[in-house]
Amino acid sequence: MSATSPSFQPDSTDLDRLHSAVKREKVDQQAGREPVPMLVIFLGVIVAVLAGGQLGVMTGGWSFKTSNPFHFAAAPDPRPKGLDDGGGADPFQTAMKKGASGYAVCGGCHQGNGNGIPGQFPPLAGSEWVLGGTERLVRVAQHGLVGAVTVKGQGFNTPGGMQPFGAAMSAGDLANVLTYVRNTWGNEGTMITKEMVEKVRGEEKRAQQWTEADLKPFADKNVPGDIPAGPGATAAAAPAPAAK
Repeated sequence: MSATSPSFQPDSTDLDRLHSAVKREKVDQQAGREPVPMLVIFLGVIVAVLAGGQLGVMTGGWSFKTSNPFHFAAAPDPRPKGLDDGGGADPFQTAMKKGASGYAVCGGCHQGNGNGIPGQFPPLAGSEWVLGGTERLVRVAQHGLVGAVTVKGQGFNTPGGMQPFGAAMSAGDLANVLTYVRNTWGNEGTMITKEMVEKVRGEEKRAQQWTEADLKPFADKNVPGDIPAGPGATAAAAPAPAAK
């Protein structure tokens, strides 16, 4: 039948359905004019709220308190109190800690284990020179030692001898190192204090290194003075505070 026939009637229902489908199609967006994602809008609102709150606090407009609902009291520090804080630390332990650091200048020859090097550098572990009279040990460290020496029944002759440390180390540092070597590697001896080193320095203005024969009179002699703590402590304990 011809489309121009009087009996032909177009179906308007099909046209309405087609128009509705076209309207539902997504419109192409022009470059640079896409809608802002909701996430960006949300984050922008959060930033604005926080910035406004901070501005209000800074300008005095309003204030608010924040607290951490998960806050817990800090656990006590299990480590011992610092030895350098001067707050009643044990002077022997303080000297040992500082002396361990100062021993670095000795370890190259006498070794970290205190056993020295056979024939050249005598041992400090179990040495009668270390555990004997403190006056001989202080004089050796202060002025040095040269020539052949016998330690633990063995002979040693260090090339150039042991150099003096008196000019390079303070009295306190030298005392700490000597206290350390007297109480390490199985050694146990009384402290050598700063005052003891200063006493020897004040009495002996020697410019050259000692020899073993020179030091024989001091082999068993101790520098007088109180020993504040550690083995053989002699200093009187501080009186207990009076009860309130």
